[in-house]
Amino acid sequence: MMKIKTEASERHVLTVTVDNEAGILAKIAGLFTARGYNIDSLTVADISENHAISRITIVTHGPPAVIDQIHAQLERLVPVHKVVDLTEVGPYVERELALVKVCGKGDIRVEALRVAEVFRAKVVDTSTASFIFELTGTPDKIDSFIAIMRELGLVEVGRTGVVGMTRGAEEA
Repeated sequence: MMKIKTEASERHVLTVTVDNEAGILAKIAGLFTARGYNIDSLTVADISENHAISRITIVTHGPPAVIDQIHAQLERLVPVHKVVDLTEVGPYVERELALVKVCGKGDIRVEALRVAEVFRAKVVDTSTASFIFELTGTPDKIDSFIAIMRELGLVEVGRTGVVGMTRGAEEA
């Protein structure tokens, strides 16, 4: 019996600096779709004073060979200036923002507030029957908060997706 060796899938955070032009996001998403790669998280924002440059942060999974291929294919797209795999360049910081709506009364309401305090979530809206919490942190922290809130009356979740930067004074 012959065993087929498969490479382990690794999580990677890629930042892509691009011209801020119509259709670039569709080109990048199309590159992933056409090759069967999944995007776990995607954020885009204008980063220049004159609105000419945007930064796209993509979280994806794949074996090293696939990640290398994604990196190379992204660099070949015309409006792309730079692709950086934060996972490969050294220490980096990543964060995500979530809004989490929880409904409940009495003891459940008190417990939701207690948990929010532990996670340093901020109450941004409240009524007699619900809260909306704002939480920033790593995706794992947000996942943990949401899992606990499911037991306390989770109604709705909105997440921004991951943004990341290398640590230190240098630009990635």
